Amino acid sequence: MVSARDMSDTSTKKRQDQSELARPHWAVVSFDRVEATGQTYSQAVEKMSELDAKGVAGLCIVTGDAASRITS
Repeated sequence: MVSARDMSDTSTKKRQDQSELARPHWAVVSFDRVEATGQTYSQAVEKMSELDAKGVAGLCIVTGDAASRITS
């Protein structure tokens, strides 16, 4: 049986996860470089789609912190 507290904790966790995705701290990187920073997750997905359509290889979404550690 799930308690009200467990349900509340789950609800709080979902809100935190959603707000994390809405924060502009995501980046898009490729094999060659950091392509974009300061994106919300949905913006990063759009940027990744645009770059993929242009044939940019090795695309992924990472945090801005991780992207800042990438050296060319």
